[in-house]
Amino acid sequence: MTALTLQHRRTLWHFVPGLALSALITGIALWGGSIPAVAGAGFSALTLAILVGMVVGNTIYPTIWKSCDGGVIFAKQYLLRLGIILYGFRLTFAQIADVGVSGIAIDILTLSSTFLLACFIGQKIFGLDRQTSWLIGAGSSICGAAAVLATEPVVKAESSKVTVAVATVVIFGTLAIFLYPALYPLLAHWFTPETYGIYMGSTMHEVAQVVAAGHAVGPDAENAAVIAKMLRVMMLAPFLLILAARVKQLAPAGDSGSSKITIPWFAVLFILVAVFNSFHLLPKAAVDALVTLDTVLLAMAMAALGITTHVSALKKAGAKPLLMALLLFIWLIVGGGAINLAVHSLLA
Repeated sequence: MTALTLQHRRTLWHFVPGLALSALITGIALWGGSIPAVAGAGFSALTLAILVGMVVGNTIYPTIWKSCDGGVIFAKQYLLRLGIILYGFRLTFAQIADVGVSGIAIDILTLSSTFLLACFIGQKIFGLDRQTSWLIGAGSSICGAAAVLATEPVVKAESSKVTVAVATVVIFGTLAIFLYPALYPLLAHWFTPETYGIYMGSTMHEVAQVVAAGHAVGPDAENAAVIAKMLRVMMLAPFLLILAARVKQLAPAGDSGSSKITIPWFAVLFILVAVFNSFHLLPKAAVDALVTLDTVLLAMAMAALGITTHVSALKKAGAKPLLMALLLFIWLIVGGGAINLAVHSLLA
């Protein structure tokens, strides 16, 4: 056996335990989500995957993380992106067009207002440094932990500040998974399932959390939520370009270091797959199989997200960043809701 083969097997084994754990939780979640009483209570398979993952992550996982972490992180990052790309087979370009100008306007207004609010309250009210305020603001206004990690090289932040920012968006984003479906019956007078989906997609933190919450509300809300969220994710690249220009403007004289800009290619591929699906080139059986595969991949990503959501993150974040993130969370729910209603009324 060659050294290359041995290295390949070691590399493969590095991912197998964590992927197997995520798959096991996914199986439990899919089974639980198929029980009528459980589904009727608003617990979809994706929500159950996160909940079971959180239980595992805060009980037995600390004792087995060394062997499982590689696969769990792979599921959380790459299976999620693949799942979002394949989600395009559930949609058509006509549905994306329905979100249209109003969805883009809502995303722009919500993103910009949230980030500017983060800059103000972070530095002026809580006395946090600029980098921490920017990181939490990026995570809250665009796409959670992914936005924090994409913003890190632009603002040249320390790893400890990145950890704090990720902790805050994961905490409040996870809370949103359960809060938004619970609020829907109370807000149904003002929102249709589609417009409530846009509301969720334009105000929730993570892509995974949007999928889970939208799934709990209903298919129409889920589709609209994912489209609105992916349009928002695609705004990450221009946001980073603007932020990089601001960082350069504030940099000391003589500091000409370049910053890496991260383009969310999975969001672009999601749109392309939806456009491809609009032409109905694949037989229905093939599309159904891809949708089933997509559900499994997303559930595995949810399970991994739950596993990596630790109660200890509350302690690490500290009071001021958490309070700042809480105010942004409240703004996203209340202010974001007002933005959604205003834009829909103006463009109706």
